Amino acid sequence: MYINGEWLKTNKKLDIKNPATGDVVDHVFLVGKAETEYAIQAAEAAFPLWSGLTAEQRSGYLQKVVNKLEEKKEYLAQVITKEMGKSIHNARYEVDNTVSFFKWYAEEARRVYGDTIPASSPNRRISAIRQPVGVVGAITPWNFPLSMGARKLGPALAVGCTIIFKPSSEAPLSSVELFKIFDEAGLPKGVVNLVIGSSGEIAGPLMESKVVRKISFTGSTEVGKILIRQSADTVKKVSMELGGHAPFIVFEDADIDLAVEGTIISKFSSTGQQCVCANRIYVHDTIYDEFAKRLHEKVAALKVGNGLDESNEIGAMANENGIEKVHDQVIDAVNKGARILYGGSRLSDGNLGKGYFYSPTLLVDVKENMKICFEETFGPIAPLIRFNSEEEVLKMANNIEYGLASYFYTNDLSRMYRLSEKLEYGMVGVNDPAPFAVQGPFGGVKESGLGREGGRYGLDDYLETKLISVAIRL
Repeated sequence: MYINGEWLKTNKKLDIKNPATGDVVDHVFLVGKAETEYAIQAAEAAFPLWSGLTAEQRSGYLQKVVNKLEEKKEYLAQVITKEMGKSIHNARYEVDNTVSFFKWYAEEARRVYGDTIPASSPNRRISAIRQPVGVVGAITPWNFPLSMGARKLGPALAVGCTIIFKPSSEAPLSSVELFKIFDEAGLPKGVVNLVIGSSGEIAGPLMESKVVRKISFTGSTEVGKILIRQSADTVKKVSMELGGHAPFIVFEDADIDLAVEGTIISKFSSTGQQCVCANRIYVHDTIYDEFAKRLHEKVAALKVGNGLDESNEIGAMANENGIEKVHDQVIDAVNKGARILYGGSRLSDGNLGKGYFYSPTLLVDVKENMKICFEETFGPIAPLIRFNSEEEVLKMANNIEYGLASYFYTNDLSRMYRLSEKLEYGMVGVNDPAPFAVQGPFGGVKESGLGREGGRYGLDDYLETKLISVAIRL
């Protein structure tokens, strides 16, 4: 753990294993309630100094972080692959995103503007200024262990907040490396604090503390709801990036090859372990069979294995629970009438050893009553569902509590606008399987979350707006 500018050890140690091999990669020290409370005190003490710096000064610190990240990009990608299993290609993409977030917010720190407001009487002058909310608690999951942290740490640090950061215990090593970079960049003591351990022992003190004024969480909808309830006692600001169940719609006028390629990117990147990946793939009845055939060819060609091997496109899943969940959805679908066109089983031959590998899987004849159509999958399973009309597929796509990402493929310009506005999702990709950029807003609606991360929108939840009214003599 890293608290108040120092690396500290405890008597609790956790081994981190490579999910592709079962080998121990490294270990981390676990904290409890006492250490978390110490981190809160450190962040509180550091807040006046950090928030009192000019935007240009904070920007300078963040630029140092960017420079050091650039120097260690390949090393960081290797760490990510070893700790959570994704392919080295996906890990490099994640590191690039991490660099982009810190680079963007190093610049965006200079653009936190206020307003001059017309007064109602001649002897008043009214303005609104924006100030950092205070101490922030940030909690991230294992599937994007480095970039998820960057999306929270970048804007919070840019505007002057101090932070207690809790990464997932499943994949904390890249976060440790990031905090080494913070240390090397010379961030003042207490500005950033790293705590790893039991959610109960860390989240409890964060939620109970009146010092912690903001919680930013990425994770499951179930846990997000608990944190929202707990935040009420101290009326904290909360940002929630929660679960997703993305529809991926292919209309009859779509470029089939483009849509197939988009499906591969959206569904199988990071072994399908991302909240924005395609979960329900709706294909118009007139092109369903041809689409399934072409997708089958692509899925069958995907190479699975240790993510460190440059030739592999699909890495290991993170843990045994993930394997069991996706296989349960496959069995449920088959029992209810779906057919396995490819895959559908765990891969455990001699070449893959003890790793958590599951075959890229293509299911056809999928129906709405199957678990895979309403439970988040988080694995390399692509279910194809037939539809006949825009009205029908829009109803199916929106008929779920999630509202994070959505995608559709068409060459009809009117439909592009019409459907984009009617899909009940925070993000829409039109002929685009990856509509995410550091400068754009990332987040969901309905039970997929609150607030936005990325771009200028990502600053808002770390700022308070203050009215200043001055009476003057005329």
